[in-house]
Amino acid sequence: MMKTIKASFVECNARERAVGILDNGTFRELLGPLDELESPHLEPQGIVPQSDDGVVIAKGTINNHPALVISIEGKFQGGGIGEVSGAKIAGALELALLDCEGGKKVIPVFVFDTGGVRLQEANYGLLSIAEIGAAIVALRRYVPVIGIIPGKIGAFGGMSITAGLCSSIIMTSEGRLGLNGPEVIEQEAGIREFDSKDKPLIWRTIGGKQRIASGFADVFIDDDKESLKEAISSIINNHILKVPRTEQISRYETLLQLVDPSQDLSPENVRELWGKTEITVINKLSSIPEKNSPSGRGSTWFDLLRNDAPEIGDIPSVRVADVGIGERKVRFIAVVPDSQNRFPRARNGEIGLLEGWSIAKHIREVIKAGQNSEKRAIVAIIDVPSQAYGYREELLGIHQACAAAVDAYASARLSGHPVISFIPGKAISGAFLAHGMQANRLIALRDEDVNIHVMSKQSAARVTNRSLDELEAATKKVPAMAYDINSFETLGALFSVVEGVQADAPDIQDRNKIYQEIEHALEDILHDPSKDLSRRLKSSFAQTGRAASILVREKLNEQWN
Repeated sequence: MMKTIKASFVECNARERAVGILDNGTFRELLGPLDELESPHLEPQGIVPQSDDGVVIAKGTINNHPALVISIEGKFQGGGIGEVSGAKIAGALELALLDCEGGKKVIPVFVFDTGGVRLQEANYGLLSIAEIGAAIVALRRYVPVIGIIPGKIGAFGGMSITAGLCSSIIMTSEGRLGLNGPEVIEQEAGIREFDSKDKPLIWRTIGGKQRIASGFADVFIDDDKESLKEAISSIINNHILKVPRTEQISRYETLLQLVDPSQDLSPENVRELWGKTEITVINKLSSIPEKNSPSGRGSTWFDLLRNDAPEIGDIPSVRVADVGIGERKVRFIAVVPDSQNRFPRARNGEIGLLEGWSIAKHIREVIKAGQNSEKRAIVAIIDVPSQAYGYREELLGIHQACAAAVDAYASARLSGHPVISFIPGKAISGAFLAHGMQANRLIALRDEDVNIHVMSKQSAARVTNRSLDELEAATKKVPAMAYDINSFETLGALFSVVEGVQADAPDIQDRNKIYQEIEHALEDILHDPSKDLSRRLKSSFAQTGRAASILVREKLNEQWN
């Protein structure tokens, strides 16, 4: 009897994967290699660009359903997302959304093979991933957004948050899903926290089988094309607009409450605890926990801007208050240090497991209250040094906690709640994606300690095989790699930059100046009919600072139909 040889999906390149997903003969690539839309930022750094920038965008059908396949090539720059590749993904999703809004349902399918943001393009990737996330949240109201993590690299960095926004995730045993790569965790937290050379540990922690067994993915498949097509078809044919993972806040909070961070935690423990979340109810404290003398700009500005309004937060590291500014009620949300945080890796103001889900809960409260009343504004106060780096964080799905916050902010914006981010301090990496990047408008202080970037300098240098001096030299060629607010301003995403404010010790005059700036932003939002992030590409700075992002969208639009 002849043995059937299964066709490997993992071993295919990005284009072969896209062809294999779509019905025979329906594959049509948009902005392919012959269009030669290369990244303009790599060659100045001595890196040879690729003519499709490592992303394949294809239209076709799946079982006769109109579909869009986005396939990332892990062999080019580790599947990193830069300006052109990010604009291809975001632009294609935005066009699919327009079709869905017009009554033609186009089903997006992602094939993830990416380490996250391409560090050589840094903030270009950060902005793009925010726009990708915004489009996914909007699309999910019409169609399932399907994510596939087959193997080789997996889905890491900001793109793991993107995966966490998908309606359904399909994984093989070779697939990996995690916010922080093992090497970055080792760099930031030490080899005792996570040994990046311990391959069995890595797969037991963030591999496909573990992610499905612990509630972070949905469908396990063998590595063959037919199994994959069957899984995709099943999701499409049986799709019900169920409650997304990002909205299952109570269940994931229960999982975290069941964990004792002072004890060793194994993958098997997490599987067992996840099974208990369906029947376990944790009694939440009704009073606000005592704060542990938090410090930093986030807390300083929160205290000043809340103006003695009572706090309504549920954990010390996420401070929340409802304040009146003019005639409008505003909910302020700040993430601050908590020296007694249950999860030690999130004690210095990082976005951790508890913080992501708490942010999501407090925003969902605003959305629910606004269904029959005024659309309350939300102001995120941003001073976050990074997301939390740690073994427990990955095992318990920090990417999903961040995705929950992303989804909540985006959903609030789409529901008509003005969302503003005020940046008086650091806005780094997945922490900024989770807390702030989905705002209608971004306001920042012009101050040397206001930094925006995708990763700490030490980790960025390690991942790109550069010294700190070489990394600094590269920022002169590509402003998006720089950390300072002046460089970020040139990318066009900011609504305003406020000068003449005492960033570390603000007074009442400084508070009034920021109140006034918030009111200006609210007025601007109220006169803008769009609820998406497109304004970031329309500013005068964006015309030059993100020229490639604009060009990619124009070319995609020409080829779409």
